[in-house]
Amino acid sequence: MKKIEAIIKPFKLDEVKDALVEIGIGGMTVTEVKGFGQQKGHTEIYRGTEYVIDFLPKVKIEVVVKDEDVEKVLETIVKSAQTGRVGDGKIFVLPVEEVIRIRTGERGEAAV
Repeated sequence: MKKIEAIIKPFKLDEVKDALVEIGIGGMTVTEVKGFGQQKGHTEIYRGTEYVIDFLPKVKIEVVVKDEDVEKVLETIVKSAQTGRVGDGKIFVLPVEEVIRIRTGERGEAAV
């Protein structure tokens, strides 16, 4: 199993979620996060004073999938989150050692 973490622009969340549900992803965790990369933030003027906003709002989507579903999920996220501009985000794929469903005690892929 793999855990896929995708950091995307907030306005793309519904599009990505709908696309993942459409390919059969039954659950995900979504967190509002802030960060910066190549986008480097921007400056804003508030009451005559210039401020550097270097941490930009993003959304992190986390899903755990079977190994054979990883490529399909990655393609779906890229296609639905992409705008073609700097700051579209990143996707990380991590190995998952074990999953346990707390309610039933199920383990492994059955718990996903």
